[in-house]
Amino acid sequence: MSYPIPFSKRSFFICILFFIQSVVWAQSAIQNEAVQDSCNIAQMKELIASFTSEDLANKAWLRRQKQESVLVQNQKELDGTVTRLNEIGSDGTLLYYTTHMDPTSKVSRANMLHSDEDFELSGQNMMVGIWDAGAARTTHQEFDSRVQNSDGGEVDNHATLVTGTVVSAGIKEKAKGVAYNATALTHDWSLDKIEVAEAALNGLLLSNHSYGIKTDRVPDWYFGSYIKVSQDWDNIMYNAPYYLMVTAAGNAQNSFDNESPNFGKTQDGFDLLVGFTTSKNGLVIAGANADVDRKGNLKNAKVAGYSSYGPIDDGRIKPDLAGDGTLIHSTSSNSNTSYGSSMGTSMAAPGVTGSLLLLQEYYEELYGQFMKSSTLKGLALHTADDVQEPGPDYKMGWGVINVKKAAETLKNKEFSTLILEERLHEGKTLTYTIRANGKGPFSASISWTDPSSTYINRGDLNATQAALTNDLDIRISKDGKTYFPWKLNPAQASNAAITGDNSVDPYERIDILDAEGDYSITISHKGNLTNAMQDVSLLVSGAALTNCIVEVPTDMVITTEETKGTFLKWKALGEETLYELQIKSENETTWTTHILWDAEFSLEDFTIGETYSARLRSVCSQNIVSEFSEEVRFVYNESETILEQNQTHSVEKELRISVFPNPVVNELWVEAEQTEGATYAVASTNGMIIKAGRLEEAISVSDLSTGLYVLTVQDDSGTRSTKFFKD
Repeated sequence: MSYPIPFSKRSFFICILFFIQSVVWAQSAIQNEAVQDSCNIAQMKELIASFTSEDLANKAWLRRQKQESVLVQNQKELDGTVTRLNEIGSDGTLLYYTTHMDPTSKVSRANMLHSDEDFELSGQNMMVGIWDAGAARTTHQEFDSRVQNSDGGEVDNHATLVTGTVVSAGIKEKAKGVAYNATALTHDWSLDKIEVAEAALNGLLLSNHSYGIKTDRVPDWYFGSYIKVSQDWDNIMYNAPYYLMVTAAGNAQNSFDNESPNFGKTQDGFDLLVGFTTSKNGLVIAGANADVDRKGNLKNAKVAGYSSYGPIDDGRIKPDLAGDGTLIHSTSSNSNTSYGSSMGTSMAAPGVTGSLLLLQEYYEELYGQFMKSSTLKGLALHTADDVQEPGPDYKMGWGVINVKKAAETLKNKEFSTLILEERLHEGKTLTYTIRANGKGPFSASISWTDPSSTYINRGDLNATQAALTNDLDIRISKDGKTYFPWKLNPAQASNAAITGDNSVDPYERIDILDAEGDYSITISHKGNLTNAMQDVSLLVSGAALTNCIVEVPTDMVITTEETKGTFLKWKALGEETLYELQIKSENETTWTTHILWDAEFSLEDFTIGETYSARLRSVCSQNIVSEFSEEVRFVYNESETILEQNQTHSVEKELRISVFPNPVVNELWVEAEQTEGATYAVASTNGMIIKAGRLEEAISVSDLSTGLYVLTVQDDSGTRSTKFFKD
């Protein structure tokens, strides 16, 4: 299979251009139904029945123990940490759940997708599940009516902090949630598997779990083991292919709880993941101390001093990603207006969960459907900011989540990125020929939701048997050379990643630096496939999937042909480039848009003697467009129509401008020696004019979203522009 894909681009682009202007996507009933239809309903109902039966048996046993005063089932520490006996392992070990939070005193987490004109995402009409030590305080001023107590659980401070990190409206700006317009369904963790399975059947896409098994109350063989709890959650995700579980890695790095780690010494902090954090299909989130600049670039990052390390005993890469879990400010349950600050992987996980929800919102907005969980997970890992040595590691996985880069990858789909949801049948391969664009690394990933393993560890210390069921492989080849994916060696857990055959992870990625030319990507498998097939997501970046050129069109002229008429023409950019021409008369305030494949436009049905303005941009997809050209003016006079030449006015001084303060919050002052009648325009960086008027006093910008803008001032001496940042 080769790309670009052969199809009628003319009909595709014209439909898309007008379609996206008239439709606002949401988590609609239609899409919700599509997600529900993808579930294996019979298998999910069987799982729910099994979980319910186990829960009833566990509760009966616990009631007997409580009556005999044999054990303590619930504890709440002075710092708010909750510990509760919640489950019994298959070996009889009592599994205590605990929240992964450490209290602190400061905040702040920015999200570049809120204010950027290309995105403007907020979680509107999206839904997220929160399972925790209890329910969030639903009456908090930050939640409006968007937070629900879905199972009648007691209000809990930790749950309220976590929920606020995802969905707080931002009445207090520093506590603004990542998906601040989303709806949160909050639950007590007691019946988490049952409730999640039911919610996934009803279309739930994402859930956050900022808790886990308490590491000082399990035997050492539990660490890194694939146990029944791991299997249960893999079963849920495999049978609900759009649902993704996001979990906190835990804060046990300095606990010394594992006296027999699979690598190094106890004090090194490796091999501390336990319970559902060892599942294959979910996302496990580490805590990072990260420095991100105002433009969203990661300056430096290191793993937080509390965050639990991998590896999994079979060598899988866990944690998967890192998020900001240090000094996070959020809602608290003390009152409807109270706030608190905390740190820990409990705070890192909901930041990632909210970000992933925005990506689902954006994908549906662009393409009318949601991503499968394997695609969403793969996208997050494919676009993460690598930290320190190239490739993944057992401390922060694939790096620090970069949701802006992920959104740009979605935006560039079918232009410089490829995102496919495919099905690999047993004994078959999938092959794609793709050209690298030569503008950076050429990267390809495969991600799949693997069937649960039939193998469960029942007491073997540091058992290395792989939990992977369907072992898929990706290879890239060119001119006789084969490129392999990244992998880690648990026996050398502190070493940098290498490339080679990866037989343990349900996600594989290959990166080729300085790539040029055509490459062959092959997806294959080893052994047999459960159900004789496996759904798999392919993600490629750094590709040239079209010959369309995203440049501002130039050299506009007006020509007259005796037999054909008068035309506005410009320099052609290639046969796969579409043009958006906008024209208006001097008496009109709105532009009339024309969509064209040819680099010319016939000037028909114009009013003789009327003055018109025109501007032009190139279009490569519904998301990939150039900036508009400078406006040109002409007085329509049939065959004698010509473009106006730029006139030079005699002025005493050249227009020069500067602005202050910069960054600005409310009012922007312009320092300029402009002539009388000067005008201004404020535009986004992609050329959309947001406000304009006469330049007289300060310009009010309090209504603008946070981000970078361009101010243009025009008077008799000409036009000048400068940029400013709205804080």
